[in-house]
Amino acid sequence: MDRRIKYTKKIIKDTLIDLLSKKDLKKITVSEICKEADINRATFYRYYLDVYDLLDKIEEEFVNDLKNATNVTNSDTKYSVFSFSKELLNVFLENRDLAKILFNTNNNVYFLNDILEIAYEKCRDKWQHDLPNISKEDIDYASVFIFNGALGAVNYWVKNDFDKGVDEMAEIIERLSYYGTENFIYKKYKKNS
Repeated sequence: MDRRIKYTKKIIKDTLIDLLSKKDLKKITVSEICKEADINRATFYRYYLDVYDLLDKIEEEFVNDLKNATNVTNSDTKYSVFSFSKELLNVFLENRDLAKILFNTNNNVYFLNDILEIAYEKCRDKWQHDLPNISKEDIDYASVFIFNGALGAVNYWVKNDFDKGVDEMAEIIERLSYYGTENFIYKKYKKNS
């Protein structure tokens, strides 16, 4: 892709992200984006259908970055919640403004379904390897429980302005995934009381 095209698309995307930090998507117009980005409408429409299409493209790019990050751990036969989480959390941190907006704009975070599918496959493969008799139903229940909890923790982390380091968050997700609240909270605080 031509450098000028890349630059123009980046300016348009950055402008939408900036506007979304100030107001709701429904209140943003193509004209406003063009004015802020200092481009004409024809340039905008050369690449995007409307504001919603632009946001969809931004989400797609973000999800692709997340998928590329998981390729490192995906090819690894040894499953590690910590390494998998860390790779994803680094992408969130590198795209902190976008992550804040995407979690605020999409309360159901449907844009992460592809990543959840990758995580599901890793869990399924690990559990089927370790426990050959495990049922699909048990895999489904366990993975839904873990992923929704992990996603909630990431959402909380994003909304708290990334108040913990990536390693600390990955460790929290791993400990809660493997041991639940018993190990994470009770054992940690019972020692001190």
